Amino acid sequence: MSPEPVLQLEDRGHVRVLRLHRPDKKNALSSELGWAIVSAVEEAARDDSVRVIGITGSGDAFCSGLDLAPSPPGETPTTLTPQEAALDDLGWVGRFPVAMRERCDKLVVAGINGVAVGAGLSLAMSADLRIASDRARLMAGYARMGTSPDGGLSWTLSQAIGYERALRFLLERQTATAAEALELGMVGEVTPADRFDARFREACDALAALPPLAVRQTKRVVHRATMPPDLVDHARWEIAIARRGLASEDGAEAFAAFREKRAPVYKGR
Repeated sequence: MSPEPVLQLEDRGHVRVLRLHRPDKKNALSSELGWAIVSAVEEAARDDSVRVIGITGSGDAFCSGLDLAPSPPGETPTTLTPQEAALDDLGWVGRFPVAMRERCDKLVVAGINGVAVGAGLSLAMSADLRIASDRARLMAGYARMGTSPDGGLSWTLSQAIGYERALRFLLERQTATAAEALELGMVGEVTPADRFDARFREACDALAALPPLAVRQTKRVVHRATMPPDLVDHARWEIAIARRGLASEDGAEAFAAFREKRAPVYKGR
């Protein structure tokens, strides 16, 4: 038997739902899954029959962040051609906000059915709208690993909740319950877990019933009014800074302390 796809696609009317499907890993992002999400969003953006793109997770998690385990044998690491891979410096995580906000003028709705951590939080915040289960937990985790956010989170989070709240969340708090995320403005709606799937579908269907040209025009003008001067350049710079943090002595110490379940000792280098 061939393995199940790491990203499941479902078309229902004018809604296309992308479901992260690595439930045994809490839908952690491998290279295969990350590129599959980017490719699926880009394909849906080109498909005139699709009006709304929904993104959610299988099992009890939305996305637990980057999968730190090595890729298993046979897993496809990228959907890029060898030449494209040689030229690309955004990677899949940097393409989340670019694909969903910059290059897609259809509404993208994140259904946060459980934990959204690190790059999983960046994925959720790259969507236009967010609906959360009351069991959801939103966590940054970057500072804990000795680095700064990627995946557009420095932009999407500060856009959603404001400059100081974003800094405090990333550096001090780093986690929020669904109710706290609603109060902060990270999500627009919270629904009981036993109603989540139905409510997510209802919301996507209702948005898909709106006049499609009006929706696309509205997203275009609102995005243009609120985006960075160059989103691609911002995403590229954000990733470069995050990688620098991970490669630092403090980054190595943070990772070691996390694995050894002890308090880190930072040196500022």
